Amino acid sequence: MTTPLKVIFAGTPDFAAQHLAALINSKHDVIAVYCPPDKPSGRGKKLTACTTKLLALEHNIIVEQPVNFKSEAAQQQLAQYDADIMVVVAYGLLLPEVILNAPRLGCINVHGSILPKWRGAAPIQRSLEAGDNKTGVTIMQMDKGLDTGDMILTAQCDIENTDTSASLYEKLANLGPTALLETLDLMAQLNYKASDHNIAQDNELATYAKKLDKAEAELNWQLSAEQLHRKIRAYIPWPVAQFTFTESETEPKQHTLRVWQASVQEYQGNAAPGTIIKADKNGIEVATANGALRLEVIQLPGKKALPVKDLLNGRSDWFVVGSNINKLG
Repeated sequence: MTTPLKVIFAGTPDFAAQHLAALINSKHDVIAVYCPPDKPSGRGKKLTACTTKLLALEHNIIVEQPVNFKSEAAQQQLAQYDADIMVVVAYGLLLPEVILNAPRLGCINVHGSILPKWRGAAPIQRSLEAGDNKTGVTIMQMDKGLDTGDMILTAQCDIENTDTSASLYEKLANLGPTALLETLDLMAQLNYKASDHNIAQDNELATYAKKLDKAEAELNWQLSAEQLHRKIRAYIPWPVAQFTFTESETEPKQHTLRVWQASVQEYQGNAAPGTIIKADKNGIEVATANGALRLEVIQLPGKKALPVKDLLNGRSDWFVVGSNINKLG
């Protein structure tokens, strides 16, 4: 027998909002939503609410926006809701132990990887970059460590060779809500005992998914074509992989081009990494440390992304076979 749970939800971006929407449409009762304070956005720096807050207000759910949970007032406010459980999805704030222990069933988190692999801030991107063939979501009982809590339930999906972080994000946004509701239904059972269901993580198998840095986006042709291809896919939609080149030696104007689509090509030649070995309607092929990378969709500064065949119509002189892609002209 199960009884509906009183749920506090904490989250920020669209990924979190999709989980909140599933909760709102479930038998469980969302009694409050927590999200970070509104942030300045756009040219006018107007304070803008996150997607999760907008959804909560649309459904007349109370919204709380503490800067953090260090103050006793913020801690007491949450405790007063007398929630059965707190669900955390891409919230962005650290929860102290007093908050983790406040709800009757504690706090659970929806994490975008198959734990203990890829704990941390960027599990989707790091999984793609590393060449994993599977990923998923883990519903985890939160503790004071970083994604170290016991696992309650996991759901998996394949990573295809065409997946980007954007497409994988959508896959997990579809997996996560179903897994979350299944977990809550399990925990809502009157005879539920965490010790009967939770599985401790093996810390020896843990890997860390550090936050992305813009500096990582620069393509290094000394890597293999496969590595570069994974990086390009992992960095869509942000920060987007790029390469910088000098237009000519006499007029050293630099351009930074962003790469939105590429593919790995076989290459048995001996051209130095970074050398353009082909440029036609199919793309610009560049030699790497192993194989060639065909650049297929490129974005010039201040312009929209274009198929290479369109770019070559006006810039064919930039991409001369035999030249180094970082030193053109």
